[in-house]
Amino acid sequence: MSAEGGGGGKIMINRQVGSDWETFKVWRHADNVYSFRVFNNQFISALNASAAVVGATGGAAGKWERFTLTRNLKNNRVHIKAYNGMYLQARDVNKVTADYMSSSEPDWGDNSATFEMIITIASPLHGEYQLANGFGPVDAARVLKYHRDSFISANDFEYLSKIGINGVRIPVGYWIASDPHPPKPFVPGSLQALDNAFLWAENNDMKIIIDLHAVPGSQNGQEHSASIDGVSQWATGRNDYGKSYIDLTLEVIEFLASRYSGRQGLYGIELLNEPMIHYVPIDTLKSYYRKGYEIMRRYSAETYVLISPLVGGDPGDLLDLGNEFFNSIIDLHYYNVFGDTFSNMTVQQNVDYVSVNRHQEITRLNQRGNGLLTFVGEWTNEWAVRGASQEDYQRFGQVQLQMYGQATAGWAYWNYIIDDPSNNHWDFKQSYETRYLLRPSSGWLH
Repeated sequence: MSAEGGGGGKIMINRQVGSDWETFKVWRHADNVYSFRVFNNQFISALNASAAVVGATGGAAGKWERFTLTRNLKNNRVHIKAYNGMYLQARDVNKVTADYMSSSEPDWGDNSATFEMIITIASPLHGEYQLANGFGPVDAARVLKYHRDSFISANDFEYLSKIGINGVRIPVGYWIASDPHPPKPFVPGSLQALDNAFLWAENNDMKIIIDLHAVPGSQNGQEHSASIDGVSQWATGRNDYGKSYIDLTLEVIEFLASRYSGRQGLYGIELLNEPMIHYVPIDTLKSYYRKGYEIMRRYSAETYVLISPLVGGDPGDLLDLGNEFFNSIIDLHYYNVFGDTFSNMTVQQNVDYVSVNRHQEITRLNQRGNGLLTFVGEWTNEWAVRGASQEDYQRFGQVQLQMYGQATAGWAYWNYIIDDPSNNHWDFKQSYETRYLLRPSSGWLH
């Protein structure tokens, strides 16, 4: 099967070897119900019911883009049933139709309605969408409830407060606004977890930044933004009812602002985390930030509004918003881990990069921010250096704390604890307690 031209036309049977046009991303909606996304990000669709011709023309994974699959695990053969109740069949090399009529399912022999499916790669994404979709509603609810009940507790907020940390940045997904009835495949519980965090923070005189980390359509195609298959369509996409993903995101901002603006523990709400330059035009991003800011101000004149620059772009592109926004912060994320820039750096080169390059950018934004405060909302004491000593890590941590402490709204470490001993330097608590990350004598600059 081939999506001729990468999509937008007919599905054909005219290739001997599978390549990009013959490779489809598979969406799982329910047991045995799937959609197929083609090279140009359209979906295989049987919507042309009158002619029964199957094409790669679907703009969204609606009912005509969903197919019931029956698999024969012995030989990787599949039968594909369309929404009209008929099976797909290969009429000839130029046409696939959804009109195979039979009183029962086709047999597994060589016939026009039996296809061979080759799985080329499993999904590299391992976010909450994949977890919930893979487990299914019952098991996902059980697994995530256990995680939320046990991973973070009131004791953690008490611990952070005692060592001098005065706030936390908490990532949430857009489905929190629909809790306890979130859209599939997500399961209930995230709203209660955030409510618990506010109670624990307020009991310890701490503040919370709510970080909208995942939005409908995904703003960056990453697993942490709930991308289904690595594609980002937040800036242009719509749901099955025609509402834009941006408008849906603004509804989430309104929900969060209305629910938490009166809470003593709220420091700010981040309108969006890490939009990607390849997917989100800067003018679209600024327009969204202006609308989000207006919503925030309906509920509070004082709550801080955080905005994230485009990943791969210049944070300075947002500085003109400082002329329009009051009590607002630009959120900077600094990692010496990702990309070729850091892959071969020595210990000293990493230290110098932070003390020179990062220092220069923070200073520039502080001086030209037009009222926007600066915040290093993500950093970690990890790098690409291999075989580094404890003293090396201490030096790296000290220079980061010194430079990021110059941000006018402070910093947040990514992250507090992790459940992976092999990545212990991403774990603030472990790094601090094992003295790989030293607390400055003057206290945390945050």
